[in-house]
Amino acid sequence: MRNINLTAVETKFKQDTAQYIGAFILSISDWATKLFAIVTGIILTVYFLAEGEHVYHWSLSLVPAVRRPRLDETLQRAAARMGRWLLGQLALMLILGVCSGIVFGAMHLRYAFALAVLMGCFNIVPVVGAFVSTSIVMVFAASDSWEKVLGVLIFELVYVQIENAYLTPRIMKTRVDLAGTSVFVALLLGGSLAGVVGVLVAVPSAVLVAVLIEEYIIRPAETSGQPEIAHVISP
Repeated sequence: MRNINLTAVETKFKQDTAQYIGAFILSISDWATKLFAIVTGIILTVYFLAEGEHVYHWSLSLVPAVRRPRLDETLQRAAARMGRWLLGQLALMLILGVCSGIVFGAMHLRYAFALAVLMGCFNIVPVVGAFVSTSIVMVFAASDSWEKVLGVLIFELVYVQIENAYLTPRIMKTRVDLAGTSVFVALLLGGSLAGVVGVLVAVPSAVLVAVLIEEYIIRPAETSGQPEIAHVISP
């Protein structure tokens, strides 16, 4: 006890306390910012759902009258393709949720139903959602045994192969008519620009851009039926 430097201990304690308090305050600030962004997104979503038709027609009114019908028709086609994408994504979510529930139940995994619902819901985010949800399930499986962790990993690897090779081409390609490379690039851009929210809206945004490009840049040839580059964009 005589050899203990109480002044140094007190100084060290104050420094560590100040450091931890500062880190805690910064974490609270970060979480508050993220929470504000989420709440703002929800409010804007509700607003656009309630006033979407009015906002849409108001936005069209900013376009010259001669070009308005063509733009309206193009956006309506894009909306139809987005709706088909959403239905296809919901189908993939349902398939993954059901398969996960069956496998997790057979493995006697704790909270099997809740984890299956989690797997299905997270699948709304292509690629990233499956990785995150699988990581969460593996954490829960690790509390039981490493054999269950291995079982979850094998199930996910097998399902991803089936989904990419069979389900996605037949469900998404026929509904959205968007190349897989375009989807992957859209996910990368959305994630780099806006994080999780960007990944969520990446594919619908890619569909909108694809429809606009098809309408205003690429148009079918009148004689051969082959696509050609439109050198002049007519109204």
